[in-house]
Amino acid sequence: MISADEIMKEKIKLSVLDQSPLRPDTTATGALQETIALAKIAEDLGYHRYWLAEHHGSDGLASASPEVMITRIAAETSTIRVGSGGVMLSHYSPYKVAENFRTLEAMFPGRIDLGIGRAPGSDHPTARALAYGGGLGSEHFPTMVADLHGFLTDSLPKEHPFQTVKVRPHTPSSPPIWLLGSSDYSAAYAAHFGLSFSFAHFITPYGGETVTRAYNDQFQNTGSLEEPKTNIGIFVICAETDTEADRLMSTRDLFRLRADKGHLAPIPTIEESLSYPYTDAERKHVLENRARTIYGAPKTVKKKINELSDLYKNNEFLVLTACPDFESRKRSYELLAEAFA
Repeated sequence: MISADEIMKEKIKLSVLDQSPLRPDTTATGALQETIALAKIAEDLGYHRYWLAEHHGSDGLASASPEVMITRIAAETSTIRVGSGGVMLSHYSPYKVAENFRTLEAMFPGRIDLGIGRAPGSDHPTARALAYGGGLGSEHFPTMVADLHGFLTDSLPKEHPFQTVKVRPHTPSSPPIWLLGSSDYSAAYAAHFGLSFSFAHFITPYGGETVTRAYNDQFQNTGSLEEPKTNIGIFVICAETDTEADRLMSTRDLFRLRADKGHLAPIPTIEESLSYPYTDAERKHVLENRARTIYGAPKTVKKKINELSDLYKNNEFLVLTACPDFESRKRSYELLAEAFA
């Protein structure tokens, strides 16, 4: 097994997680066009992966269908890995997900990642609408993961009721499965099934190193992955100066505050964010949310990411960035890539 010290000697890899954020001055069409443009930029900058999120019923995010966007982005790029971050498996048939990603693998061999998640990515009524009477619920998630893995790798046990079912098109290779999560439950599932694990530090900023260490310790080689493999999801705003990054972060503060209250609105403007009349309780909430983020000038951001790399014994970071304008968002990814060049 590759040791943590060996991992730490490797150069840090940067990847992108894109939720296709909306702003007051953009439509869904504009947000998705920005996603396509950003993917091309990320490839040119040397980013390793480009993952598309899945969120439903949101007025703040246009990322409802990662499979559709994967097809477009993989066609618009040539080398960067493209995947889902992730497909919310509890809503869907594992067989159909396997078919979708085998098709993507056939079109873009060796470039597709299948990230899956346990969370609903929506509120309860929307989750019911997605399942449309056929949903099994998150308690069946482990079985669904096992079946998805079996379908993709043609390895369902002989006694399985779907053992004779074929997933087509046939491809020489299958997309690697990444299990996304922010808890020890998700890590345990990933370890048990021998899958790669993506930990969402931007959701759970404390104790993640314990979760990923448990994943590494409990990992079982089930035939698809010889060694445990992780990346860490982080929210980053990188700007020319710490002051400018703090100014941009003000929009994330208000966006998250509203989202945590159940109001999934577009990213607010800087002017609206700076003039918002926060209560003392809301200011405390903002400070707690900021603990989940990394922001600042390139030197500041690089230092914080290196510290996380040491903490997690990990060398790949999946970077989520949302800004009040596309130019600032693009510049953040450019500055980050330059910092680690």
